[in-house]
Amino acid sequence: MDLQLEGKKALVTGSNRGTGEVIARTLAEEGVLVAVHSLEEGASSPVSAKIDNSVAVWGDITVEAGASQTVAQTLEKLGSVDILINNYGTATRGFWGTSQEADWIDVYKKNVLSAMYLIQKLTPQMKESQWGRVVQLGTIGSQQPNAIMPHYYASKGALANTTVSLALELKVSGVTVNTVSPGLIHTEELEQGYRKKAKKKGWGDSWESIVEKIVEHEFPNPVGRIATREEVADLVVFLCSPRAGYINGQNINVDGGAVRVV
Repeated sequence: MDLQLEGKKALVTGSNRGTGEVIARTLAEEGVLVAVHSLEEGASSPVSAKIDNSVAVWGDITVEAGASQTVAQTLEKLGSVDILINNYGTATRGFWGTSQEADWIDVYKKNVLSAMYLIQKLTPQMKESQWGRVVQLGTIGSQQPNAIMPHYYASKGALANTTVSLALELKVSGVTVNTVSPGLIHTEELEQGYRKKAKKKGWGDSWESIVEKIVEHEFPNPVGRIATREEVADLVVFLCSPRAGYINGQNINVDGGAVRVV
């Protein structure tokens, strides 16, 4: 399938690692000129060097000045932005009894305000050109939160809410806005964490056996495994394409059916 993305230009936040890196690479493979972003200077350059059709930018997008810097660098190198992927975000441990005001404010800045700054700076240009895509990376926890990390799930719930509001704001403009909400994704960090847990619980040494225990005890889903980064990236890139032009204001789960909704 031709996704008709050749020549489009995209900014993918937090794409110097993890799922963001795979999203950036997948967009580039479809002919998109991609700005690979990191919060720290130099951290996006090694990734950009491995991805044809990409440039490196940086800036701390959790504050307005850093977001402005990121946008300025991106526009200087790309000229314009057709696609904004608000991939950057972070989860921090916390509990209702111990998370303080500063924890809630910090995670809100990272998961909501970082997206808001870039939306405000880049969507006017998309609206003027009558075409654009905004895709936000959420979590199924925005619909099915756990008792732990309440500040994180609250922030991701707010991010999903902004998708619906922004889609209404940009109605009949040619710009669509959607959220992609994965469950567990197989990343290096996740595997390392579960291998440590597997040793304590006697789940075995092979990753396959560990995944079976994850599904059995912590992430039950009808598919019987966890997502790959590529599966998440493929959906994100499809939503960026003209072929997805009638999908708007949605929160789409990538969770193997873990969240039971009708």
